[in-house]
Amino acid sequence: MPLSSGSSVAPAGAPGRPRPPAMSDVAARAGVSHQTVSRVLNDHPSVRPETRDRVLAAIAELGYRRNTAARALVTRRSGMIGVMTTGSPYFGPASTLIAVEEAAREYGYFVSVATLAVFDHESVSRAVEHFLSQAVEGVIVIAPHAEVRDALAPYVGEVPLVTIAAGFAEGLGVHTMSVDQELGARLATRHLLDLGHRTVTHLAGPQDWLDARARVEGWRAELSEAGAPPGELIQGDWNADCGYEVGQELARRGAPTAVFAANDQLALGLLRAFHEDGVAVPAEVSVVGFDDIMGSAHFIPPLTTVRQDFTALGRRCLEMLRSAMASEELDHTPVVPTLVIRASSGPAPG
Repeated sequence: MPLSSGSSVAPAGAPGRPRPPAMSDVAARAGVSHQTVSRVLNDHPSVRPETRDRVLAAIAELGYRRNTAARALVTRRSGMIGVMTTGSPYFGPASTLIAVEEAAREYGYFVSVATLAVFDHESVSRAVEHFLSQAVEGVIVIAPHAEVRDALAPYVGEVPLVTIAAGFAEGLGVHTMSVDQELGARLATRHLLDLGHRTVTHLAGPQDWLDARARVEGWRAELSEAGAPPGELIQGDWNADCGYEVGQELARRGAPTAVFAANDQLALGLLRAFHEDGVAVPAEVSVVGFDDIMGSAHFIPPLTTVRQDFTALGRRCLEMLRSAMASEELDHTPVVPTLVIRASSGPAPG
């Protein structure tokens, strides 16, 4: 049956203001039943190809858009998930958000993102209510901060909830997934000890970040298991400026032979400071970072670092959320990081 020309829908309500096309309009335009349109929209295999093409043509001509909220009331599925994030510009959280969005598309979901400046109870409540109004099927929280623990607690059970953070909220019933931050720190520390360094100094990230805490724990645990003397812990942030200032201070007072930096930006600052002060890397001091950011292979010297597989993290997170939505058993095993050995680390001097 040929389609009639034009795509206007009869006005309803305010004069001159057409109502949005409904499924019944699509059915009338294509000459099929309401049920057939529904089957096409839900990709049902029983629809004949020529009928499907006619319905899709009517949808395109009318500009019909499915009412997701109404569909969710009937099917309890909206095809949407909510993602709550701090909007941090740092490599780890930003890469995690990208990985989650890509994995969501692979699994057929659209993503609604809420960026929060702070994870207090009021902000989290507004975000959760926003997601619930969109009938999301689940919520993923990219939650690197310790303050998130308490803010999320009241919403356990409201909607399937998965958090991405190291060692998060044990005992609260929150489903968690992360890259194994402690293992990554152990790999970096063990690498330096195996090169003959007596101990390892750690330039840590801010301790209100759960990932930074886990890296400190892994560094300490590996030194202890190896019987190495406790290394110096230097508190820092995530920025190259901090690494540069710390590197200047270390060079002035006599740099240690091995430094494990909590991220690659800190390591970058260290490398520049050591270079300017004439401290040879790795002949006099070895430097290891964390993240394997884009360009770390082109630092001078190329940076030994711990690589996080964010693509795997995004997929594992979506798998966990789908299992939670289906009330299935969940696998909380974290994603395993890998050590990428480059020229910034070498044998201990002498």
